[in-house]
Amino acid sequence: MPKEDLVTMEGKVSEVLPNGNFRVDVNGHTILAYTSGNIRRNKIKIIEDDRVSVEVSPYDLTRGRITYRFK
Repeated sequence: MPKEDLVTMEGKVSEVLPNGNFRVDVNGHTILAYTSGNIRRNKIKIIEDDRVSVEVSPYDLTRGRITYRFK
């Protein structure tokens, strides 16, 4: 899927799950998100209540990929 088709949203991590998965609250909805390879490679830690940027496919709005953690 081309990058132009992805929807980028900003949310807050509500729960940390095993294996690099997170529950992210975005505009009143909950998304199950995983960390992108760039975040894993640079060992960026994401904890509860962090603001993150999530890329979501327009076909499945319940799953996404965390691409950025705001400071």
